[in-house]
Amino acid sequence: MSWMAWTQTTAIFFSVIALMLVCMTIYEIKVPSTERKGFLPIETSRGDRLFIGLLSSAFIHLVFLGVSEISLWIALAISVVWVGIVLRWG
Repeated sequence: MSWMAWTQTTAIFFSVIALMLVCMTIYEIKVPSTERKGFLPIETSRGDRLFIGLLSSAFIHLVFLGVSEISLWIALAISVVWVGIVLRWG
C-alpha cells in the first residue's frame, strides 16, 4: 500500500480550500445569496461561483505545472487570483 507524501505546500493548499468552504458556508447561513448572471450564460449563486472557480483553478494550476518550469507557489498564486476573479465577476 502506498501513501501520498504530503508536503507542506500540499497541506497548505488543501487547508486553504477547506477554510474557504467553511467560511463560505458560514457566510451563506448568515447572508443568503441571490442568483445573478455574470460572464457565464447561467444564473449562479456564490457557492456555484466558488465551485466553478475552484474547478477551473485546479485545471489552470495543473496546466501551468505540466507545461512550464514555473514554481508551485507562482502557479498557486495565479490560481488564487483566478478564484477571486470568478467570485467577483462570475
